[in-house]
Amino acid sequence: MAGIIVKPRSRIYHGHDWVYSSEVLKSWGEPKDGEVIVIKDGKDRLLGSAIFNSKSQIIARRFSRQKQDLDRDFFQRRISQAVEYRTRRGCDPRLGRLVWSESDGLPGLIVDRYGDYLVVQTLTLAMDMRRDEIAGVLDELLRPAGIVERNDAPIRIAEGLELRTAMMRGTAPKPFPIIAAGLEFEVDLLTGQKTGFYLDQVASYPAVARYANGRRVLDCFANQGAFALACAKAGAKSAAAVEISADACNQIRGNAARNGLSIDVIEKNAFDFLKLADNVAANDPSAKYDLIILDPPSFTKSRGKLEDALRGYKEIHLRAMKLLAPDGMLATFCCSHHVSREHLIGVINEAAVDARKTLRQLECFSQAPDHPIITTMPETEYLKGFLFELAPGR
Repeated sequence: MAGIIVKPRSRIYHGHDWVYSSEVLKSWGEPKDGEVIVIKDGKDRLLGSAIFNSKSQIIARRFSRQKQDLDRDFFQRRISQAVEYRTRRGCDPRLGRLVWSESDGLPGLIVDRYGDYLVVQTLTLAMDMRRDEIAGVLDELLRPAGIVERNDAPIRIAEGLELRTAMMRGTAPKPFPIIAAGLEFEVDLLTGQKTGFYLDQVASYPAVARYANGRRVLDCFANQGAFALACAKAGAKSAAAVEISADACNQIRGNAARNGLSIDVIEKNAFDFLKLADNVAANDPSAKYDLIILDPPSFTKSRGKLEDALRGYKEIHLRAMKLLAPDGMLATFCCSHHVSREHLIGVINEAAVDARKTLRQLECFSQAPDHPIITTMPETEYLKGFLFELAPGR
């Protein structure tokens, strides 16, 4: 079996599972893209087995500390372990993430469940080359009505992979309803956001909605309007959802009707809306909100764009704080792994100083338990959030 020797002080010696091309001391056996290789240190000691791709900046991704091939038995064992973990954690057996890449020892493989259907992403070359075998194992273990391939994520380009959406097993499903956080949503597994729905936020919707009773709520970057709908259901005095996409706005209206809820849907860029609303509220305190939710898409997909992203996060927080009524609350989320909790808290504090506000931190949020975090791999913790309250008389 071909392999690589990793330079001293590389991240893999500290528990990380990635090897960057700059960390390779030398290779042997002419490793081929998509193949399994062994990783060793400079003293010929085994560090594990990994998938290899010379086209990627991450040249090797370890999936085992032993010598191991990616055969059918391996996939059966690892996928079964992933499902068992979620069962043990009490995750919804009909809706959620069943396999999450490095967090389940299957780098680049994502499997989500929506009722009778599975959605699969193979985001690394090695997993993509074995997608038929993976689909066979999933079919055998879980007996779904169909398996959808949602390989339209741009991250595949970094692996030299094409983008595609197709059926791996069964017939393509039409849009159908799911129940998430006690609300009904319609999902389209072939064209919806991510694999159909933002599964990582499901636990956050009721957690934020607990504070909505009797409050005027504004949900920015609303997507399908889940936060606004959860708050309306929890007794909000009013709820508004701001979303730039016309299609998403129509989905929000449909979801509101489906749940018998009334919310105001505003088709507008959230940055522009917050700026205009601030100007109005400066002269009309009744135009302010009691609870504002910021759940933007990732502002950066690379570390090189971090500073630009932080400026964007600061702007929306500054605008939101100015738009809050006295004793108002701010729930905010960030889904970029390049933006750490410390980064996010830093720009929120800068925005608070500029807005002349003082914040009390009430709660911290993270991704749902079916998106487990590996402590030595900070990339597996990408979703972070906070709930703040304006301190009075400051």
